[in-house]
Amino acid sequence: MSVKTLKIDEIEVAIEAGATVLQAAKEAGVRIPTLCHLDGVSDVGACRLCLVEVAGSSKLQPACVTEVAEGMQIQTNTPRLKEYRRMIVEMLFSEGNHVCAVCVANGNCELQNLAIEMGMDHSRFPYRFPERDIDVSHERFGIDHNRCVLCTRCVRVCDEIEGAHVWDVGFRGAAAKVITGLNQPWGQVDACTSCGKCVEACPTGAIFHKGSTVAEMERDRTKLDFLVTAREKKEWTR
Repeated sequence: MSVKTLKIDEIEVAIEAGATVLQAAKEAGVRIPTLCHLDGVSDVGACRLCLVEVAGSSKLQPACVTEVAEGMQIQTNTPRLKEYRRMIVEMLFSEGNHVCAVCVANGNCELQNLAIEMGMDHSRFPYRFPERDIDVSHERFGIDHNRCVLCTRCVRVCDEIEGAHVWDVGFRGAAAKVITGLNQPWGQVDACTSCGKCVEACPTGAIFHKGSTVAEMERDRTKLDFLVTAREKKEWTR
């Protein structure tokens, strides 16, 4: 396997060809904010929070889906990038109905953490206040579409790790949302194994355990890490 050498924030990095800029940044100990990225599943570049500047290109590149190249010079924390990231987070808040004070994931939410990291205390954009439903037809879990950011982590975890493909994205534009089955109520989808991987993967309070109340939602990412490792090494417990 050939090796590529590059610079990330003036730090020299050597990493195998085919790796992404995000992977190279982790090797260098450089943090790049992400929301749709989840270790162990494929990347789709949906949230655009991991945008970086690449010397020689006028366009910002998503680190999670951009492959490293020999001699790349990358900046991850410029004023331009900070402004873009804050704007993205503000737009996510204004596009949905994110009321942290009454959310099950309050204090344990990746979107909330990003807002704090970006220094966001308000949104410059008008709130849309969309009318979105809540589905609690499943025996154990529920989904509140008001808190969904369309990161598609639930879709990819269910497809690539559990192999059930219960989740998908339906509709277009402002009407787009994650759906179960063929837009059936979650509780009516026979393919669902009730494994809970989608709950663990969700970065916000959109998918939750029924019975959870404000700030009670906690996730154990080690469960997903174990499943990913077991799949890659073919080491399963009986």
